[in-house]
Amino acid sequence: MNKSANTTDKLFKPSFFFRSPHFQSIMASSHLRLHRKNSMAENSREIIINSSAGSRLLSFLSQHPVSKGLIILLHGWEGSDSSSYLLATGDYFYNLGFSVCRLNLRDHGDSHQLNDGLFHGALLEETFEAVNYLSGFSKNMPVYLIGFSLGGNFALRIAIMHYRTPIVNLKHVFAISPPLDPYKTTLAIDNGYTFYRKYFLKKWKRSLIKKQRLFPQIYDFSKMLKAKTCIELTEKIMPYFPEMPSYRDYFNLYTLKNDSFKNINIPVRIFISEDDPVIPHEDYDLIQENEFLKISRQKFGGHCGFIDLFPVRCWYNQKIAEIIN
Repeated sequence: MNKSANTTDKLFKPSFFFRSPHFQSIMASSHLRLHRKNSMAENSREIIINSSAGSRLLSFLSQHPVSKGLIILLHGWEGSDSSSYLLATGDYFYNLGFSVCRLNLRDHGDSHQLNDGLFHGALLEETFEAVNYLSGFSKNMPVYLIGFSLGGNFALRIAIMHYRTPIVNLKHVFAISPPLDPYKTTLAIDNGYTFYRKYFLKKWKRSLIKKQRLFPQIYDFSKMLKAKTCIELTEKIMPYFPEMPSYRDYFNLYTLKNDSFKNINIPVRIFISEDDPVIPHEDYDLIQENEFLKISRQKFGGHCGFIDLFPVRCWYNQKIAEIIN
């Protein structure tokens, strides 16, 4: 394992009282971290992106009047364009002079009605095409992609796919707390602190109920909604994905290993914490850095947290700003 990042990026040292990984993880999605005024959100417009396969994705573009470049944000599983971490990060970079686009994955945010097909984590092609399309709004200025949690996993796969199909003006990819092995992450959610399992199950079931209400002729989730764990619900929903023999085959479609990054040709920076309650830190022990891939391993930060209070600051926002400036 390449240890260089361990010695060069030990920068996030939150106040003692805010070091709990659960505090950090909860604060990531808390509205308490948001300012009353969000210039980025106030200056956004809706864009629906059509993929070559006929699917549609919802996004919101905030074009800065004097833009330094374009920041594209990808939320996590069951997050959306209105997740606190996207609003906070988007506003931070908008105030630094960047245009910002918040892209929703399929069936996230207010977008369930746009496609009759269900979301799953292996839907890379349509997400890649959406990022490629949105990069055109940069007006030849640099484009940066920032993904959070599952969105970070998507961002990493987009960086890998960029090797074969370059995205115009894409200069750097950042991933905050991305899962490398979604099967292990799902088990960590189910078997760890009860709050996380209940939180994700509640949001996932709410999303499925909304999809069923919109497409009652296609979906009937009534029996599977009784599932008590994320793994159980994943297994029960697999009949809707006949192209995947089992849920383990499904998870393998977006599992990332050391060899996954051998051909990347664009700078990629991953931010992870040793105390992340849902991302097994040992998954990163087998990932070697290279010329383009750098991993910032932090002792504290929880899952997508990296927040300190008094004053309120988000460490990864400051670090990304340093890198791209």
